[in-house]
Amino acid sequence: MLSKKRGKDTTIFFNNKISGKNIFVPAFFVHLQNVTFATTAMSLSVQNISKRYGNQQVLDRVNFNLEVGEIVGFLGPNGAGKSTLMKIIAGFVLPDEGVVEVCGHKVATDDIVTKRLVGYLPEHNPLYLDMYVTEYLNFVAGFYAIDDKRRRIAEMIERTGLGAESRKKIGQLSKGYRQRVGLAQAMLHNPQVLILDEPTTGLDPNQIVEIRRLISDFGKDCTVLFSTHIMQEVQALCRRVVIIDKGKIVADASERDIMRQSEEALFEVEIKEHATVSDFAELSNKISSVKAIADGKFEIAAMQDIRQELFSLAMHKQWTILTLKEIESSMEDIFRQLTNND
Repeated sequence: MLSKKRGKDTTIFFNNKISGKNIFVPAFFVHLQNVTFATTAMSLSVQNISKRYGNQQVLDRVNFNLEVGEIVGFLGPNGAGKSTLMKIIAGFVLPDEGVVEVCGHKVATDDIVTKRLVGYLPEHNPLYLDMYVTEYLNFVAGFYAIDDKRRRIAEMIERTGLGAESRKKIGQLSKGYRQRVGLAQAMLHNPQVLILDEPTTGLDPNQIVEIRRLISDFGKDCTVLFSTHIMQEVQALCRRVVIIDKGKIVADASERDIMRQSEEALFEVEIKEHATVSDFAELSNKISSVKAIADGKFEIAAMQDIRQELFSLAMHKQWTILTLKEIESSMEDIFRQLTNND
């Protein structure tokens, strides 16, 4: 191992004995072994975080806290600031304003400690493709004070289902298995907080189910914050959702409470007799829209429960109502309502 000064930073040169190539790693990774940790009930605290790139306000006074053991979905449109905030939490980008604390340690000033406490899988999983799976995990394990390194690597290989692939080069693996390698390295040092930036992007349905199972499994050991565009993942894994739009938090609540934030109630009514959208004009002061979805079947949006008014209208029109039911808004519906404010 050699070291070389680059300005204020020191870069460590590791020699990969198999490939014969030097691997460059910032020096702070090498010193992650001699740290002590505070204990706190709050795993992650994000306080008034702001970040600008030129004239663009990427994050604007973002605040939220994560309790120990939570699995939290982090949602937002492309460009909303999700990845930037995750990089700030992981210590790879500095905010312009605000403080991030991991288990009571400030990321900006206690970065050596917080990097030991955080496991991070970026959106674009950075791996050394010419290294073997076990070799790579052994390389990563060298950054941390891991008791019985071989046992821990074997445990992570088993938990991530990499056993049959562990003797292959990473470059030979499918994208699904590369994501497993990324998850294994993120969890190798047993972090308190796991940050996953769109971990299932580009995977097929079977791979998505497997990665989702791994996230749920890892959530038994640590606090998890993961971003995704797949709403089913949030509903399957999370009890809490944080939604960001244009750099601001627009919702932070349980998945159940988020579902209750719909601005409109939707009703589906099926009428035996012939009817058209214009027949509902008498309720124009009660409803916001009417859409014919099939012959005699309509979807009606209103700001309140209008089932009684619909029954009264049916009596007046001498209609026979075959079905009348309220349609629950989906997570996609709520997401669009909260983030479509152009």
